[in-house]
Amino acid sequence: MPAKPSAAAARGGDAPTALVLQGGGALGAYQAGAYEALALQGERVSWVVGISIGAINAALIAGNRCERRVERLRAFWERVSVALLPSATLGAWFAPMRRWWDDGMAMLGAWQGIEGFFRPRPPWAWWPRAPVSVYDTAPLRETLRELVDFDLLDNGPVRLSVGAVDVESGNFIYFDNRQQAIGAEHIMASGALPPGLPPVRVGERWYRDGGIVSNTPLAHVLATLETGPDAPVTIFQVDLFNARGALPQTILDAAEREKDIRFSSRTRMVSDRLRERHQLRRRLRELAAWLPQTKRTSPAVRSLLAETADPPITLVHVIHRHKPYETQTKDYEFSRLSMCEHWAAGVADMAASLQLLQRQPAIGPGEFRVLDRQADTPPRAYRRADPGAPDDRTNAAGARRTFETER
Repeated sequence: MPAKPSAAAARGGDAPTALVLQGGGALGAYQAGAYEALALQGERVSWVVGISIGAINAALIAGNRCERRVERLRAFWERVSVALLPSATLGAWFAPMRRWWDDGMAMLGAWQGIEGFFRPRPPWAWWPRAPVSVYDTAPLRETLRELVDFDLLDNGPVRLSVGAVDVESGNFIYFDNRQQAIGAEHIMASGALPPGLPPVRVGERWYRDGGIVSNTPLAHVLATLETGPDAPVTIFQVDLFNARGALPQTILDAAEREKDIRFSSRTRMVSDRLRERHQLRRRLRELAAWLPQTKRTSPAVRSLLAETADPPITLVHVIHRHKPYETQTKDYEFSRLSMCEHWAAGVADMAASLQLLQRQPAIGPGEFRVLDRQADTPPRAYRRADPGAPDDRTNAAGARRTFETER
């Protein structure tokens, strides 16, 4: 039996594909695993957009040749993870201690720093006044220079965009290798989260972590797409914080829930609003078709319709899901054990999402389709009579959101 074509082959090998990576510190190993699944399925990413740790992962992807990307991602994550346990398979006896272990590993990293990433400032740096940050990120600069080929990043086939915030003006900005040369400082600026990490100077300005303003760069992708209205676009959005979660029962639970809500950056609202805008433009074009020929070809109408020529877009949403033992330290808990778990979860979730994508019919002209392997509402609300089929719901404007719940 011939092999089933990949999702990329089914859509056409030249279809634009973007990878959108949220910020989330130590959880970023999930994105590395997700990219490995994309690479194994032959997905050729043409544009990577990242915030904070997503910017670092994006640079490792865009700044290396295809055959070396997973190797470089793994080299980074192994370097910045603390390996105190001999194996990631510890058995059931370790489960009751897991929350304590993770919190302890987070505290260890906060106290001694993370190799290849950041180190604590010496005691004398706090006198006569406190420094601008707790840690020094010079180790990250050296790591990036070692693992990222910035000449390839600036002149290679993959577009890179990373978001940061101007410290003095508060303006959000994207550094883009199609508009300027990108160096280690641009990537570091995108991940300079206060008060832990210091601001980074780029040119004459100082920048901080883009997640302060927006941790999800999806809107930037749709606003600056470089493609015609007939070329289908696929966007893989890999989020590290889930906007939905259980009601907190303790103060620590409340701290974790607050962090999830804050850094998920209203992901669902953003994608829903962008989909609504996409469909409104589509309906505007349909309405214009009913105008008389003389009106339809008038300069005013043609100018208006020129802004509505959107390509068909498929947004594949892949979200890191909360584990029972995770706490509010999860984004700065850099143990090798957790890193391997995040990576494996990213591989599995992206592989399942690609299978869901492969089962979809061809996308229609101007359609905005959102695929999510796991529903963010109670599973029963999206169950079908056929347990093997995903649930396709179509709204009045023709946009489709597909959910598939785990059973």
